[in-house]
Amino acid sequence: MGLNVPFLDPVSTTKPGPKNLITDVPGVTVGNVTYKDGTHNTGVTVIKPTQDNIFREKIPAAAHVINGFGKSTGLVQIKELGTLETPIVLTNTFAVGTAETALVKAMMAQNPEIGVTTGTVNPVIMECNDGDINAIRDIFITENDINQALQATGSTFEEGTVGAGVGMSCYDLKGGIGSASRTIDIDRKTFTMGALVLSNYGFLRDLNIYNEPVGTKLAAFKEAKKDKENGSIITILATDIPFNSRQLTRISKRASVGITRTGAFIGNGSGEIVLAFSTANRISHGPQTELTTQAAISDDKIDRYFRMTVSVVEEAVLSVLTHATTITDRKGQPRQSLRDAINAYLDEQPDADLERLKTQLGI
Repeated sequence: MGLNVPFLDPVSTTKPGPKNLITDVPGVTVGNVTYKDGTHNTGVTVIKPTQDNIFREKIPAAAHVINGFGKSTGLVQIKELGTLETPIVLTNTFAVGTAETALVKAMMAQNPEIGVTTGTVNPVIMECNDGDINAIRDIFITENDINQALQATGSTFEEGTVGAGVGMSCYDLKGGIGSASRTIDIDRKTFTMGALVLSNYGFLRDLNIYNEPVGTKLAAFKEAKKDKENGSIITILATDIPFNSRQLTRISKRASVGITRTGAFIGNGSGEIVLAFSTANRISHGPQTELTTQAAISDDKIDRYFRMTVSVVEEAVLSVLTHATTITDRKGQPRQSLRDAINAYLDEQPDADLERLKTQLGI
């Protein structure tokens, strides 16, 4: 759960929650469905923002596109209305349509009024391309997989080579699902921010961890997998801090700093998309009054939340690298984990800095 050791955090003084996962935010749950058979290395990850009926009691949300090489659904309405009304499904690029259909059906089953006495529903599906490791053209994911992931959500979950992250890469190493959390005291009450990333981006030579040029060393020792940046990273930010949708937009923009602190530069063919939501306020689907009131943080005090965002996103990326395990791709070639890549390097030549980094990361 999260990094195995305390994060060496120069950005924020905030501390992890008890699980160091996005599910430290009360009410947030995550579920995975995983396939790893050598050919079909793919899956589904679902984030439920609340345990309530989110269609009837929506929550403030914001979407920010850092670089838009992606095929997500539902973001246009979120940017316009500032609300989230479904769980969030993460999967591979060619499973987006299947996931959208399954999520719409699940929401209609829970809310018989959808499309009859009220409007339709805005399903949120986000994706990365796992085609290097997974036989993506087989369109393997089914509606049943989405339903299983929805039913499997809980407050604890695996990270690394699981769910939507099975076929993903990170800095030419094995990527996947990573998560982290931070807590903060506001007016003598404790609040939480959590991040979950689906990480599928980066050049090995650029990887930098705790200011250690890990990638430069490994790239000199290990053949690079690609020569242009066409990966992606999806970032989900959850919090019970009372931000409105405008403030969540500002928060989501700071995720890019956390992403790049490990070495990424955000390339032309890369899809970096952020979705942020707060569970502190609810927006009724059928309000009884015209006037509503929502709590919100003062913008004059928001800098420390920006710092917390950078911190939690950076650690979520590091959590991907520390939890991911080596996998054999659809071509029969290994995609090494960070742990195995460092160990292979150290088998050939001693390096005190990399030995120290292994201890710092708990790998």
